Amino acid sequence: MAPSYYRATLPERRSFAPLDGPGEARVCVIGGGFAGLNTALGLAERGVRDVILLEAGRIGHGASGRNGGFVFGGFSRGEDALLRELGPGRARALHRGTLDAVELIRNRIRKYAIDCDPVEAGVIWANWFRDPGVLRARQRLLADHFGVDWEWLPRAELRQLIHTDRYGDALLERQGFHFHPLKYVEGLGRAAMAAGVAVHEESPATGLDRVGARWRVRTADGMIDADQVVLACGGYLAGLRSKVDAGVMPIATYVMVTEPLGARMDEVMSTRSAVYDTRFAFDYYRPLPDSRLLWGGRISVLDRSPDAVKRLLYRDMLKVFPQLEGVGIDHAWSGLMSYARHQMPQIGRIDDGLWLAQAFGGHGVAPTTFAGEVVASAIAEGDTRWREFSDYGLVSALKPAGFVGAQLSYWWAEAKDAWKAATERN
Repeated sequence: MAPSYYRATLPERRSFAPLDGPGEARVCVIGGGFAGLNTALGLAERGVRDVILLEAGRIGHGASGRNGGFVFGGFSRGEDALLRELGPGRARALHRGTLDAVELIRNRIRKYAIDCDPVEAGVIWANWFRDPGVLRARQRLLADHFGVDWEWLPRAELRQLIHTDRYGDALLERQGFHFHPLKYVEGLGRAAMAAGVAVHEESPATGLDRVGARWRVRTADGMIDADQVVLACGGYLAGLRSKVDAGVMPIATYVMVTEPLGARMDEVMSTRSAVYDTRFAFDYYRPLPDSRLLWGGRISVLDRSPDAVKRLLYRDMLKVFPQLEGVGIDHAWSGLMSYARHQMPQIGRIDDGLWLAQAFGGHGVAPTTFAGEVVASAIAEGDTRWREFSDYGLVSALKPAGFVGAQLSYWWAEAKDAWKAATERN
């Protein structure tokens, strides 16, 4: 079994050479996922030369190349919480940054001819429960405070699109779409290299030290002296700054992909939208262009084996689509996401010439793109938008106790969702 469907369907390409020997850079980006690549490309697009990107494995090795492939606005932290904590002006500006990032992703797919299987069918938020209150409240909040219109899908209409009696009503975010994230990562890497960024794979950073007015980044076979360094390592911590690593909790999520369904796909879905539901511990799934169904979900501190992932998610899938009983599963995998206690990204300058972009918490395709723009424009142009994230800084994730707390919180939320659903059926 291949590590993931995404890796198995990625065209072969030549690797980016590891770093070998000493070098100098204006900016060294550590981490070859969405956050790091968007930062590097954003710098190059702004005319910054001498940018070097280091990736410990292959670009997209982490959550950026393993996720569900949903592209839509917002953060892991809810919009209602942003309003309470930041006020309407700042909350709307940050949320708008993610919506602009969705359009930037579209533009980069076109501009750089990135073949990443985009599906322009929107994203559906389906209500696991019968009470429509949660949908009405979010629809109204988004319209009133964020200028965003999510369309109402009544239950009868939703059942024409998604052939299950599991859901109540739903909301449709038309601006959203879905794609092959690893192909997009590879496209960003090629675009960055073509724009002058030196990309080095299999080059884990092993040390980061201040040397005079510059930073020295060491790898096993090389060394970079840079004016600025960007740490964008996500859930795969580099061990370069203890406070940075202490600020995030690496949390696993799980994904599987069925065998090709062919005409059976229409027995399950008449829409090509991506779907997720209203529970805290929600399922997410989407139809793939080759007639497979990608299914993801669960949050855990355990990075399980492919067989364990398959067993868990298969049961979840049949709760929604019992008609898929007996369908084969060709791929199953897990990946680590970086979560902060405050559920927001940690973005900004943490020392002179030292920048951070991490903790995207399972809602990262658009926010990582936004982060890359914020950090790149700060370095290249002195943009101060990164200060808008200052309320969500490097708070300790309280490890190792935080792992226990995170798992207990998940189980508690899962139990509450199950109780609510059972109460509605009675």
